[in-house]
Amino acid sequence: MSLRASCWTAFGILSVAFLIAPLVLVVAFSFGENPHATLPFGTPSLQWYVKLFNSRDFWDALTNSAILTACVGLLSALLGMGAAFGLSSLSQRLSDMGVQLISLPVVLPPLVLALALATAFSSARIPLGLGTVIPSHLVFTQPFVILVIYARLTAFDRSLFDSARDLGASSFQIFRTVTLPLIAPSLIGATLLAMAISLDDFVITFFTIGGGMTLPTLIWGMLRTSLDPSINALGTLVLILTLGLSVVALKLTSYKG
Repeated sequence: MSLRASCWTAFGILSVAFLIAPLVLVVAFSFGENPHATLPFGTPSLQWYVKLFNSRDFWDALTNSAILTACVGLLSALLGMGAAFGLSSLSQRLSDMGVQLISLPVVLPPLVLALALATAFSSARIPLGLGTVIPSHLVFTQPFVILVIYARLTAFDRSLFDSARDLGASSFQIFRTVTLPLIAPSLIGATLLAMAISLDDFVITFFTIGGGMTLPTLIWGMLRTSLDPSINALGTLVLILTLGLSVVALKLTSYKG
């Protein structure tokens, strides 16, 4: 290996280590005995998880996050599938324009999007809560679902539909027996990806939830009041949930980056 290649390899390893090291420390300190979250870790212990599970705020935040994530996942699947079918039925020019418009919330800074949503709810005199967080999350999770399913639909062999019609199948039968089985992995994967993004979101949730809490906003609240090591336990749980949903989603959608 040449010197140049060795330097780039070392740079890549250091970059990955720099990105992963904070996550490793969060997980490690969540099992450490040291109450100050500093080295040395001390004897391995589950005391911070026990303390976290005994917290009423944690269970309230977990319940809100579960409701929010489930609703966003279900609505993303239904609305995203309908929108993707609509895009696939348009001409190439119109579908390209639609894709560009749908992708707009993804490229906007989250802070700008959160401020716009909070202003809209305030102007409409809509009280903040989970009822406002759910549609807010749909704004930036829908593009991922729509684009994944749309990409799958555009790769279809249209002759399958023609064959089903020639055999006398109705539109619903074609959808149930041909279309749905073909898009099912992409649909499930895109839904899980939307759920992972929703679960992990802080900025938009913070601006639109009002007085409630989700797991990310609970972490923020705990950081503002203390440096309790149970924060590391909570961060580890959120990390596991988010990575788990993302890995399964990317596997199902066969996403290649």
